[in-house]
Amino acid sequence: MKICKNKVVVMHYAVSDSEDTLIDSSYDDKPLAIIHGTGYLIPGLEDALVDHQVGDKFDVEVAAVQAYGERFDDYVQTVPKSLFAGIDDLAVGSQLRATTDDGEQTVIVIDVQDDDITVDGNHPLAGLDLKFEVDILEIRDATEEELAHGHVHAEGGCGH
Repeated sequence: MKICKNKVVVMHYAVSDSEDTLIDSSYDDKPLAIIHGTGYLIPGLEDALVDHQVGDKFDVEVAAVQAYGERFDDYVQTVPKSLFAGIDDLAVGSQLRATTDDGEQTVIVIDVQDDDITVDGNHPLAGLDLKFEVDILEIRDATEEELAHGHVHAEGGCGH
């Protein structure tokens, strides 16, 4: 069976940046299980899975535009600390939800000064070309319930 839309794919992966710095890996934990074609994965990786089979091990490079997108300098803004009244622990690395012209968005605090806070609305991996190591462990048809719910169920369902 080959990977295509609506197949459940169980795989191990490791992802690194272009300088071979490991970002994330499933090899020391449970493998990742996804329904192919539902948009759970970044586009470049999802496209690279098509037609692979159980037992396939491969590497794929995904350009930033097919991963988490390009970085946009105007997504970094310095705003008055008073906008965050009621939030006691504003530290570098804090993730906050912000209302923007494009709706709700997660921003990361990248600098805290006396009266100002600088936040970054870019995804932390935006602008990075990524390298994936992939090991396909299982492929099966998604059940009707999984397709309706949009995610893979463990044995016995998901409890919805």
